[in-house]
Amino acid sequence: MPKFVPVEHPLLNVRVFYHDKCFDGACSASLFARFHRECISSHADYEYHGLVHRAGALFNEADFIGDENAIVDFKYSPSPKITWWFDHHLSAFLTPADQQQYRQGLEDGTFANRRFYDPAYTSCTGLLAHIASTKFGFNAEPVAELVRWADIVDGALYQSPQIAVEMADPAMKLTLVIESTQDPAFIPRLIPLLTTVPLGEILREPFVAELLPPLLERHQESIDLIRERSESKDGTIYFDISDHQLEGYNKFIPYYLHPDATYSKGLSKSSFRTKVSVGSNPWTKADPEKMLNLATICERYGGGGHARVGAISFPPDRSDEARKAAAEIVAELRENNPLA
Repeated sequence: MPKFVPVEHPLLNVRVFYHDKCFDGACSASLFARFHRECISSHADYEYHGLVHRAGALFNEADFIGDENAIVDFKYSPSPKITWWFDHHLSAFLTPADQQQYRQGLEDGTFANRRFYDPAYTSCTGLLAHIASTKFGFNAEPVAELVRWADIVDGALYQSPQIAVEMADPAMKLTLVIESTQDPAFIPRLIPLLTTVPLGEILREPFVAELLPPLLERHQESIDLIRERSESKDGTIYFDISDHQLEGYNKFIPYYLHPDATYSKGLSKSSFRTKVSVGSNPWTKADPEKMLNLATICERYGGGGHARVGAISFPPDRSDEARKAAAEIVAELRENNPLA
């Protein structure tokens, strides 16, 4: 009788595309891989690729070469090569046609149990945990702490500006590293740890620990720079630091420095874009019903985000356009001061 030889099946190649330099994006990528491994395929290899909001095309179709391709915490792609999609941003669709394609796919079953969108969720990590547990039987209890921190960080649910800026908690230190790193290999190396190792222990990993001292020093420098450059008037803070390579600054510094303001508007620059950031003070005493929808404002200029935080990306050689948009937005916010 011939000896039985087991068949070696090739690993399923799963490419996970996530919102780069974002705590929720990294957590979503890690949670997706754990869910997929436990509930979909135990014989898969995962590759992680960061996506950034920039002027022009956000996706490169040539990158979607996995056996399965997943997008988490980022805008919708109508590509037929996308297997999975999870997002919670109000401005998730680049065009009405994309949104219609998504709706049609839900109606005809094409996207059944593969593409999920719900802007009611504070974080994409939270959305993913809910979908994975309720639709696929995933045990989300071991990642409950990660989901909690993803909600806190992405929803700005800090109890005080001090917690957000003074960097005492491990999640805040990891957020600092994730938002500041210039090493394209760092976050893909970090992602698998986020759902397997406690956050405090991740900070002790040599490749993480060596980055923290200079970043904490740079963080203090950014506090000093924004203190020098920022002006708070009629409920809105404005600052322009586009002459510094400092896009990854902590977004709560303006409210730490100007706690009575409702909105902030910052202009920053990196190698690939000039960024207009618009935010609202998580600790404001303003009536939410009187506050403006910042995602809607940003959409007018080709950007987007959430009702309380948004951004617009311009090519780095179009700083004048970015500065003009910033001035118009600041004027609108100051004219609509909800505490006036």
